[in-house]
Amino acid sequence: MNSPVSAGPTGVSTVAITFVLRGALGRADIPALCADLAEVLRDRGPGVVVCDVTAVACPDVVTVEALARLLLTARRHGWRLVVGSGGGGLRELIDLLGLADALGEPVRQPEQRKQPVGVEEAVDARDPPG
Repeated sequence: MNSPVSAGPTGVSTVAITFVLRGALGRADIPALCADLAEVLRDRGPGVVVCDVTAVACPDVVTVEALARLLLTARRHGWRLVVGSGGGGLRELIDLLGLADALGEPVRQPEQRKQPVGVEEAVDARDPPG
């Protein structure tokens, strides 16, 4: 997916591309993934690659290695890579391996939370007005 994103009244435009990782990855898959991303980014201006990892059910060290190598590939082409919609297990693994700063904060969907039910604030007459 290639979509321009406008940022505010300044008219700044950024191109965003979604790059999807699917299923279990082996180390042997990493060079092909990087080549695929390089081909997509070749001869384009800078932008953001959102690496969608929602289809990766059981992230492991190879998954994090693939993300790190994809990050380097994106940077070589003048692009920024962010991890999109990864589960908590992936984020913990990235942190554990010391790559949280390099891979940055993931792009997340807004959380939908239930409103608390039956919670009422009681006012104590002895409290001074606020």
